[in-house]
Amino acid sequence: MIPSCTALNRTDEAQLHKQGFLFLPAHHAQAWLTPYGLKDWESFVASWNTLGMDRYMADSGRYRRRRYGTFSINSGHITRKEHQPHYQSRDYNLLNGGIERWFNPISEEIGNHPALQAILKASATLADHLAQEHARPTSWHVEVHQFRIEAAVHTQGRPTPEGMHRDGVDWVFVFMINRINIREGVTSIHALNKQTELGSFTLKDPLDTAIVNDHRVYHGVTAVEPEDPSQPAYRDVLVVTLRYE
Repeated sequence: MIPSCTALNRTDEAQLHKQGFLFLPAHHAQAWLTPYGLKDWESFVASWNTLGMDRYMADSGRYRRRRYGTFSINSGHITRKEHQPHYQSRDYNLLNGGIERWFNPISEEIGNHPALQAILKASATLADHLAQEHARPTSWHVEVHQFRIEAAVHTQGRPTPEGMHRDGVDWVFVFMINRINIREGVTSIHALNKQTELGSFTLKDPLDTAIVNDHRVYHGVTAVEPEDPSQPAYRDVLVVTLRYE
């Protein structure tokens, strides 16, 4: 059963409408996601330990691990699509765009995991709610990315190596999964002129969330560094994008 409300409070929803983005603290995000069946968080988080290396980095970096999957959501019904490459034009990703990138697929277990299912249902329901009546799609094309950005003493981890960018979709949702021995990683939001900063925040706690209207703003994240160079350091996030089919 899909909740009939978005579970965002009026202040959060008003800010998202007004500014084109929203930082949702973990306790707000949990209140939003719980009615959709969010549970078994620990096993969901553990799946980030099995990501494969991203070997498509045009900067020759070996600091990003990921898995990828695509879904269709229609009236709350989620269907996983056949595995396919991730593609962005160079208009949206000057660094890594213009080619088909075949990443390891999100595992079947995680694709059906109650935490991911809750996140997908909540994100699509909110996107439906925010869309203009005439613009609501029959279904959403949803791309899901599990990212781990690793940092070491001589290697910065770059969550957005393409810089300040848009993704060429309708909505972007970024969910913090885990931060281990990491400093920095500040998200900044810019106007369409790319010069005017509209806001900044840091996703720190599990389930801290950023929601971005990709038509209205650019976003980017600063590089991360280890707090203790002698220990492993990484930043795990889940990125979910939605666009009209």
